[in-house]
Amino acid sequence: MRLDRLGRGHSGWSVGCKRLCAGMVSVSGRKLGCRPAVVLPGQPRLGGLRMMARKAPSVLDRSHINPAPLMLGNDQIGDCTSVGLANALRATAALGGFQIGVDDDSVIQFYAESTGYRPGCPETDQGGIEVEVLSFAAGVGYQLEAGAYYPLWGTTDAQDRNALALIMASLGTVYLGVLLSQSDMNQIESTNGACVLEADNGAYGDTTPGSAGGHCLLGWSYSGLSDSDTVDLLTWGAIQKVTWGWLRSRIMEAHGLVWPQLTLANGLYPTGPDIDALKAQNVEFLTA
Repeated sequence: MRLDRLGRGHSGWSVGCKRLCAGMVSVSGRKLGCRPAVVLPGQPRLGGLRMMARKAPSVLDRSHINPAPLMLGNDQIGDCTSVGLANALRATAALGGFQIGVDDDSVIQFYAESTGYRPGCPETDQGGIEVEVLSFAAGVGYQLEAGAYYPLWGTTDAQDRNALALIMASLGTVYLGVLLSQSDMNQIESTNGACVLEADNGAYGDTTPGSAGGHCLLGWSYSGLSDSDTVDLLTWGAIQKVTWGWLRSRIMEAHGLVWPQLTLANGLYPTGPDIDALKAQNVEFLTA
């Protein structure tokens, strides 16, 4: 299994302890913890799937559905890469008309096992690399009290807006890595998240992407596909609105997740050749 190549087993710490901090900051209990994007040899990709050739819906309105995102420790530690997986499960379940229970301990445990974090050892709280975290989840499962969930995953071009929208519409959420600016964090702080983030929010400070740090969050829905249209992101136990223009400026990576144990009610979840191809890519990647 590829897990040894990622530098850790189910409980190894050494690699994570030696990594430099990913620029995690805390603003009113909001922490960051997504390390710079990495491309692993042979990592799964969504580009060849039939579903990705479609045109995305012009609007994805989910205002009538509560994805029920939770904070799950991300106000205390930089476990956003683990929180993103937990909230992706919950959002997918909500689309199917049910919900999955998730507790802080399970999410923090996965963060520890997938990154090298040691609870009570702040110097090891250095965030996660999304593709490594996804690989770890695919290999050993995302363990919750109800059992382990094994995602199939694939990467897409982070600047392909149609692909990002298609993943939201078809898979429920898109798992994103973004570079937040200090102005973003200041604006969220001053409004307690009741704002629409735009790329040029210079009134709130430094707009340089990454000046605050990296963060993992989920794309959930959108009002349209132009730069000024809004995207709903699931993060820090809430829905944060941003413009597509902001996302284009801040995004560094994007991945789609399929949870074979769950099925979306909308009928768009990949089946047949698509699911077979994605499964084959994941198996090949993990066993290479």
